[in-house]
Amino acid sequence: MDSSLQDWPLNASAAEGKGAGDQLLGRFGATWTISLAVLMALLIVATVAGNALVLLAFVVDSSLRTQNNYFLLNLAISDFLVGAFCIPLYVPYVLTGRWALGKSFCKLWLVIDYLLCTSSVFNIVLISYDRFLSVTRAVTYRAQQGNTKQAVLKMVMVWVLAFLLYGPAIISWEYVTGQSIIPDGECYAEFFYNWYFLMTASTLEFFTPFISVLFFNLSIYLNIQKRTKIRLDIFHEVQSQSFMEEMEMSQEGNFRRAFIKLLCPKKLKIQPHNSLQHCWNCLIALSYFAKPQ
Repeated sequence: MDSSLQDWPLNASAAEGKGAGDQLLGRFGATWTISLAVLMALLIVATVAGNALVLLAFVVDSSLRTQNNYFLLNLAISDFLVGAFCIPLYVPYVLTGRWALGKSFCKLWLVIDYLLCTSSVFNIVLISYDRFLSVTRAVTYRAQQGNTKQAVLKMVMVWVLAFLLYGPAIISWEYVTGQSIIPDGECYAEFFYNWYFLMTASTLEFFTPFISVLFFNLSIYLNIQKRTKIRLDIFHEVQSQSFMEEMEMSQEGNFRRAFIKLLCPKKLKIQPHNSLQHCWNCLIALSYFAKPQ
């Protein structure tokens, strides 16, 4: 049999996948491949270790189990799973240009990857909202700090909404359209080239959370600035009142001293300072008896 026929790919999809893999391998030489592998390994270690410390701190120290820290725990869980599961499977796919784990595992990886990344975004929005309530409604917020059931409910809602945004589409898209557009050896979502779905999902996953976080943090900043201005105004008012009282007391003391010096010049020179009050009291008594009856 002709060797050229033996080397010919079985179908167009295989040819496309092989061409993409060769192109990617040609883009990254041995040096770049090793460098990228080391950098990605460091990224995995940093992501897993950092979030593992957060989880450990939450388990060991019971004082950290407050409502706001539960939301940080939820964020740490999603980021930990990204570093422990999603990135390690993505590294060989990027470096080799081929997905070698099959379509079923590809779907599982895509569902978990989209789920974890979306939940991280929603957790950031939830944390910002929690900070917004702690500043704008401090009394009500402090009263609800012990209500962990409400915090757990919000955490579950984050995961449910994150799954509903991409999960059903990843699982059922090829069954709805009746065909799969993903070539062999590649792994990406079926809706990757559907701009209507991507724009809708991007609005819900990126633009809406971005605007929400911006609104919450801007409201927190303005509220704190307003409180600071009120406190400074009160401080300046109290300081001004204290200064006026000191000035009045100082003027009264100077007037008393000048009046005593005018009426009792000799006593002022020979008597100690304590006798000034005695002289002033005598003058007050004389003025009282001098009043017409």
